Amino acid sequence: QVRLVESGGGLVQPGGYLRLSCAASGFIMRPYTMGWYREGLGKERELVATLTSAKSTNYADSVKGQFTVSRDNVKNMVYLEMNSLNPEDKAVYYCNISASWGPGTQVTVSA
Repeated sequence: QVRLVESGGGLVQPGGYLRLSCAASGFIMRPYTMGWYREGLGKERELVATLTSAKSTNYADSVKGQFTVSRDNVKNMVYLEMNSLNPEDKAVYYCNISASWGPGTQVTVSA
């Protein structure tokens, strides 16, 4: 059974940094494209970044140059490093593979 669990969210000041982690279990992650999505209050869930098995990345225009996605296939982990956070980045961040989602981790950016 596929299980994804996000962690690393929290409250950070504008301009701050957070590193989100996604622990994947119940399957071998290596062949799959992994994704990060976010859902702001009253907004639709949107793509943040994806990372293929060949380490090819795709980022939403709004986070290019600001966020970096990476993976560790040995540990079955996916990461999202977020720099220069601003209030518009406030959202629940979700890890995704195929039709499976984690419960999400809240990121709040506020002074």
